[in-house]
Amino acid sequence: MSQIILFTDFGASGPYLGQMESVLRQTAPTVPVINLLSNAPIANPRLSAYLLAALRHSFPVNSIFLAVVDPGVGGGRRAVVLRADGQSFVGPDNGLLNTVAVQAENAQWSEIIWRPEQCSISFHGRDIFASIAAKLAINAVDHLLQPFERNDLSAWSCDLAEVIYFDHYGNAMTGLRYHETYAGKTLIVNEVAIKQADTFGSVQKQRAFWYKNSSGLVEVAVNKGHAEQQLDLELGMRVGFSVEQ
Repeated sequence: MSQIILFTDFGASGPYLGQMESVLRQTAPTVPVINLLSNAPIANPRLSAYLLAALRHSFPVNSIFLAVVDPGVGGGRRAVVLRADGQSFVGPDNGLLNTVAVQAENAQWSEIIWRPEQCSISFHGRDIFASIAAKLAINAVDHLLQPFERNDLSAWSCDLAEVIYFDHYGNAMTGLRYHETYAGKTLIVNEVAIKQADTFGSVQKQRAFWYKNSSGLVEVAVNKGHAEQQLDLELGMRVGFSVEQ
């Protein structure tokens, strides 16, 4: 059974999530809708791409991700559908879906060639992407999509050595998927050397550490503290492992 997963930078307040969900309910009323994330890095599809790629693994095949981080809405970027390893992703062709594609074993792209009679220049999330996501869920996209070959992602990295997201607790996710070669190494972020720990309880209070988070990413935290504030971190800040151990 399909389910539609919302991934946006809209924020929790305002009408935008509700407007998109209304479109989904009208077209596919029996398909579950899950609001996964509404505070993706604002107007930053590049960072959001690595977060989306990590979070997708919590959902089964046949899931449809309605992904909207779209600062170029109304411009020349394409509207696309990506099918990757049994999941589908609907959104702008601005880099937001690229990390999913380069990490996937099988990725197939299609351009959305359909347009509704009434289409806002500034809200394709509601007028194009939500409609297509709902139509995908009920297998009603014949003649609405046009497949195309992608050969321009060779320079797009599978991992990103930068801070990509801050959660409610101030923990800083990076775009680095954890690998066993990282075990025991010191992470450098904002000129601070941070040691690895497996759990919050294994370090002293107010002590910074890094660990493999529940989505498989390298994450920086402070036990009983707020890493973003205490380490003066910012989105897009570079991280790296020290060569001296």
